[in-house]
Amino acid sequence: MTTWLSPYVGYGWAWFIWTLIDILLIAFPVMLAVAMIIYADRKIWAAMALRRGPNVVGPFGLLQSFADGLKVFLQETIIPSGANKGLFLLAPIITFTVALIVWAVVPFQADLILSNINVGLLYVLAASSLGVYGIILAGWSSNSKYPFFSAIRAAAQMVSYEVAIGFVLISVVLWTGSFNLAAIVEAQKGMGFGLINGFFINPLLFPMAVVFFISSLAETQRAPFDLTEAESELVAGYQTEYSSMAFALYWLGEYANVILMCTLNATLFWGGYLPPLNIDLIPWFDVPGIIWLFAKMLVFFFLFSWVKATVPRYRYDQLMRLGWKVFLPMSLIWVFLVSGYLMLTRVGVGA
Repeated sequence: MTTWLSPYVGYGWAWFIWTLIDILLIAFPVMLAVAMIIYADRKIWAAMALRRGPNVVGPFGLLQSFADGLKVFLQETIIPSGANKGLFLLAPIITFTVALIVWAVVPFQADLILSNINVGLLYVLAASSLGVYGIILAGWSSNSKYPFFSAIRAAAQMVSYEVAIGFVLISVVLWTGSFNLAAIVEAQKGMGFGLINGFFINPLLFPMAVVFFISSLAETQRAPFDLTEAESELVAGYQTEYSSMAFALYWLGEYANVILMCTLNATLFWGGYLPPLNIDLIPWFDVPGIIWLFAKMLVFFFLFSWVKATVPRYRYDQLMRLGWKVFLPMSLIWVFLVSGYLMLTRVGVGA
């Protein structure tokens, strides 16, 4: 498309226009997915508690999320008199923006990636780490003790589990030899006697898949690690003083991060856009890769909701102990095991 537009507007403008179109083709579906995911979340919780969930607005309650969004949009934005107004309004924008920019390197199919950079995994780590700034700024700029306590909790929690996630990803990078997410997906083809696509079948990487999944719950502040929004201690957490669209941006960013973590779980360990089985059946391989990725993402989101509906909230000391005394040593040991195995099998003992 860039080549086609170049004679009319020049190469620079052609590249800009087509890149902007690509960004919108990712951003709009993600926002629509957030609305549907919130609806699905509430339906799953309701089903597990033998309740109905949203069932009034639209057929089967499908328009409930849009009605909630309209209600929030029409509300008045209230800024506390003692708040730092600039940072107070900037914080949710940072959280929402960071939740979207990570999607630039996600491979939806082998040939469907906005930016297929060689350091895609490093980009994901760097960009997702910025989300803590939006939370810290919200807690501090609100000039209220409960949001501030929540922001400090969130910062400690996110940093703690990002360390474990980093070492988990090192194991994946060592095995594949690449930081490129598309290359990581392709490296999962034909695992398990050439029949299964995904690192989950690998005995060395399956424990890291479990650690990554649990760390994803903590990184997105989902139950049982939702201590940043513990209503019995912190009211609504760092969002307490927010209203109207500023409050909605936090919800959008939070669920966009949840969808992203579900997608990363599927991409890094469960074959991404590849079909589950590496069997040459024509109807099987005719299914577009983006459909397989979407299906795997839905499975992981169901697990996220299942955990939230059934597992009680951890205490804060339990949360920190799990991150620093269990996951960090375990992921470090697994880096040693994976690198040692690769040295023996790919390089040789005498190398």
